[in-house]
Amino acid sequence: MNTEKYLKDKQSFIFELDNVIYPEKDYYLQVYYLFAQFIEYGEQLNSADVLAFMQQTYLEEGEVDIFAKTAAKFNIPEKYKVNFEMLLLSVRLPLKLLIYNEVLSLLQAIVLERKQIFLLVRGNPAMQLNKIKQTEWNGLEKYLTVFFTEEFETEAEAMKEIMEQHQIEKDGALLIGSSSFAESSALSNKMDYLFVNELFGQ
Repeated sequence: MNTEKYLKDKQSFIFELDNVIYPEKDYYLQVYYLFAQFIEYGEQLNSADVLAFMQQTYLEEGEVDIFAKTAAKFNIPEKYKVNFEMLLLSVRLPLKLLIYNEVLSLLQAIVLERKQIFLLVRGNPAMQLNKIKQTEWNGLEKYLTVFFTEEFETEAEAMKEIMEQHQIEKDGALLIGSSSFAESSALSNKMDYLFVNELFGQ
């Protein structure tokens, strides 16, 4: 996709994090790998079997209740739930999270044009901050301003308050996302929205 028009017309670029900057599955699947290894050590279960189940469940059903589903499948004691949740929040990943190539190119172009980059991040702030810290930003991290929606009274108000705090002009901003939240936020604030898949030519 040709992004030159946006680079010329916009001064502020606001990105979601998950499945916009990087593939969210790259975080979860590494957490599941480490948890499976931990369970093999603690309960003498086959880590490959546990990991295969968690991967398949995630790809088919998403991350919701994945510990409970895995525990039921392999009779894993409830006491390990705290270990799993700690991994989700503060895991040190074996591999850095890699930015989508097309998004990385856009971010680098924005920096070269000396324009603003914001991250509008939903979800648990501790886990989301951990993701940000373990992303391979290629030196771009110093150009980012990060906002967590949970720091605001409501998610719906987050975008409005960010724009007011930083004096962002609606017609000079572009929100790049993949969720219905991002699209509705752009619509309610009367700003342009770009579905990230358009960068991938999809």
